[in-house]
Amino acid sequence: MCNFKNSFLLYSFLFFGLVSCKKFVDIGAPATQIGVQQAFQSETSATSAIIGLYSSAYFDFTGLCGSSADDIRYSISDPTFSQFTNDALLSNNNSVSILWSESYQEILQANLAIANLNAATSLSPSVKNQLLGEAKTWRAFMYFYLVNMYGDVPLELTTDINTNGKMARTAANAVWAQIIADLQSAVSLLQPADATGKRARINQYAAKALLANAYLYTQDWKDAEQMASGVIGSGVFGLGSDLSGVFVNTSNEVIWQIATATGVSVFGGAFLAQKGVLPTYVLYDTLYRSFEPGDLRKKYWTTSDTIGGTPYHYVYKYKVRSGTGNEYNVVLRLAEQYLIRAEARAQQGNTTDAVSDVNSIRARAGLTALNNGLSKDDVLLAIEQERKVELFGEWGNRWFDLKRTPGVSGGVTRADEVLGGMKSAWKHDAVLYPIPSAQIIANPGLKQNSGY
Repeated sequence: MCNFKNSFLLYSFLFFGLVSCKKFVDIGAPATQIGVQQAFQSETSATSAIIGLYSSAYFDFTGLCGSSADDIRYSISDPTFSQFTNDALLSNNNSVSILWSESYQEILQANLAIANLNAATSLSPSVKNQLLGEAKTWRAFMYFYLVNMYGDVPLELTTDINTNGKMARTAANAVWAQIIADLQSAVSLLQPADATGKRARINQYAAKALLANAYLYTQDWKDAEQMASGVIGSGVFGLGSDLSGVFVNTSNEVIWQIATATGVSVFGGAFLAQKGVLPTYVLYDTLYRSFEPGDLRKKYWTTSDTIGGTPYHYVYKYKVRSGTGNEYNVVLRLAEQYLIRAEARAQQGNTTDAVSDVNSIRARAGLTALNNGLSKDDVLLAIEQERKVELFGEWGNRWFDLKRTPGVSGGVTRADEVLGGMKSAWKHDAVLYPIPSAQIIANPGLKQNSGY
């Protein structure tokens, strides 16, 4: 198993010079522990504690959720990963358990940070606000993935592990409401400027970009359009014409990226390999074949190799797999904001401006513009296609898009229509992952998802 996270923890440890392990306090330590309280009375140590959240980012969201869709898949036959590829997960799948537990570990760290920052009395208002904004964005980010993967999940907002350990699942709409509330608060707390100079710390635009996603996923089309427009119209970011440079750490398209010490991304290490050797993840053939003729994204963002007589296609957004380089781990970028705004506009009946946004992305990819006479349904399908070929290999976007979008040809969702035709084990219940069996044993208040 290639765990994106393990490699990144080493990079982040070296980069930030932390003297402790990846967590600033061990899971299970009481929130009243004097060392934790003291850590948030100094601006230096409080900042280090928040940076610990970045070192804990869980990058396997990309590979595992991608495998569940028709995006990227584990390159070698393995029972654990084949369950994701076949959408036939078992509740005792170890990776399902890791997705859950690592997310909640990160949430506990964020909760500890929020509680102690709120209680801190010796931090300047500007530093306190910045750190609170980062912690709330991280909590929202983790819940964004949990609610998308599992549906109803326990909404843990306290540092009391006894309370958390007995909590039942919270309705998904309430989880979404908390995600939005955290991000709205973060937007008000954060400054537009990035202290690192390389967009490697969460700032106001990163919170706004994630909030635009949350509004889109909850079908708040008006606010999704408004929030994405604020990011696009800020003048801070731009769609570069050079596709080969979109993922370098100086790219002006990047809204938020997570730094590494060497300039080698976790994704480059997982998507690339020496000639004749399979990387950890490869593209689904169906995705590789879905590019229109002349699409420059296929030219610059994919590569191929033939191994044992079988052709394989890889993600080539990141160009460096080892050594040193100039790439970080991109989380959010401007192109996605154009596609969020396009979808929000189309859903409100503004197909003309929606098509204009899509054409901004297509123009950079070297493709002809879409016509303005398309129906709303046709525009939405065009946006789905653009998201597929623009955001592949990035944070499970394709999986979430298929799950959240209603079907157009008889299926409940687009996942039923697209994946049902290519995966023999597909059933509608697969749109949600199973609650890990170990969690249900530990907390009988948790109920399993349908179909598992």
